[in-house]
Amino acid sequence: RGISSNQRPKRPLTAYLRFLIDNRPAFREKNPEASNLELIKKLASAWKELPASQKQVYEEARKTDWKRYGEQMAAYKAQLTPAQVAALKEERRKQQAKRRSIRAKRELNLLGKPKRARSGFNIFLSENFQESEGISPVAKMKKLFDTWQKLSTSQKQPYLQLAEDDKVRYENEMKSWEAKMIELGREDLVRSKKQRLKKKPAETAKQAETAKASSGGNKAKLKKSEE
Repeated sequence: RGISSNQRPKRPLTAYLRFLIDNRPAFREKNPEASNLELIKKLASAWKELPASQKQVYEEARKTDWKRYGEQMAAYKAQLTPAQVAALKEERRKQQAKRRSIRAKRELNLLGKPKRARSGFNIFLSENFQESEGISPVAKMKKLFDTWQKLSTSQKQPYLQLAEDDKVRYENEMKSWEAKMIELGREDLVRSKKQRLKKKPAETAKQAETAKASSGGNKAKLKKSEE
């Protein structure tokens, strides 16, 4: 309690990052029209061309900070109880998992993975969000959700039909995308057959109920026919 990973001593900057921070303002002043990426490229090129004697200044500063960092880390760890160590490990695990998830999503976007199919409510939400009442996005969503709940089946039907069409679009695009991923040797991104054929529990239950009712009706007709 009272200990957070935010209180953990920060690792010292590398020699290159120190150079970057020191020289960025001057480079920006000389290149006001350059984008951030162009500016970084210019700084990286300048660092490569920097004489070893000047690079050494930044390297010495890094070494000094690294020594101070070691002392601070020792003091930081000494104050932790076993429970706090365990809590910080769990916090770090969650942070790493979140970073992995972000990197995975970024990779899928770069590979052009199709957007998931939208539900009927999501389509209704996107069409009415701007005109909806509410001072915040959360308030607007709550208002629209309440409105959606009150709509009759016939009023929801156009949105539900659009959602069904979007499912077809998604499945077709996914088949093409997965075929491309297999060609690229990225089978790890392809859904298994079980995932592709998986149905929603509610949908499956509804189909089973319909089949049962149909079967019962057929049995009744057969019995009546025999009589």
